[in-house]
Amino acid sequence: MPPSGLFFVLDGLDGCGKSTQAGRLVRRFEALGRTVVHTREPGGSTLGERVRALLLDKELGEVAPMAEVFLYQASRAQLVEEVIRPALARGEVIVCERWHYATSAYQGAYEGVGRRAGDEAVRASSALATGGTEPDRAILLDMPPEASDERVGHDRDRLESRGDDYRARVGERFRAIFREVPDQRRIVDGRGSIDEVGDRVWEAVRDLAT
Repeated sequence: MPPSGLFFVLDGLDGCGKSTQAGRLVRRFEALGRTVVHTREPGGSTLGERVRALLLDKELGEVAPMAEVFLYQASRAQLVEEVIRPALARGEVIVCERWHYATSAYQGAYEGVGRRAGDEAVRASSALATGGTEPDRAILLDMPPEASDERVGHDRDRLESRGDDYRARVGERFRAIFREVPDQRRIVDGRGSIDEVGDRVWEAVRDLAT
């Protein structure tokens, strides 16, 4: 029998080490002989990468809350249809940087109801965009915003430029979202060396890998 497809997500604040740890996870599975697809969202497709460039553009200015959500969901829907579902059907492993948890966390962290999309609207649109496709295991690389800020540096995109208080609220939202489904969603300490964090990530998915 061919191996079953597996879907993993790494998420967290900008600068938490998603890309680094996603790359390490890819290599771990490749060492086990698995075919691995490394993707990201927004992005991962021609449509998605164009949406990503638009969303991160500093010159874009303020965007209506639901307009921003729908841009994310358009990229996500394309990624599911074009990349994730076909790879799962082939029995491959998908490692994705971010998922709909990030949309809920970042939108919910806005102050003032008029500046954010409602949580129910975000979740409902996420369900439509993904068609119910959920990761086998999602990992939150958790760290204080000041620690992630050091990694981001001064060259911030549109979303990274929203201030320290905002990023602190995003972190709180992420932790609350991941605690909702603790078996599927795991919170991992993102501080420490690349190897230390990588070992924690692997420990969080090892039961599905073997």
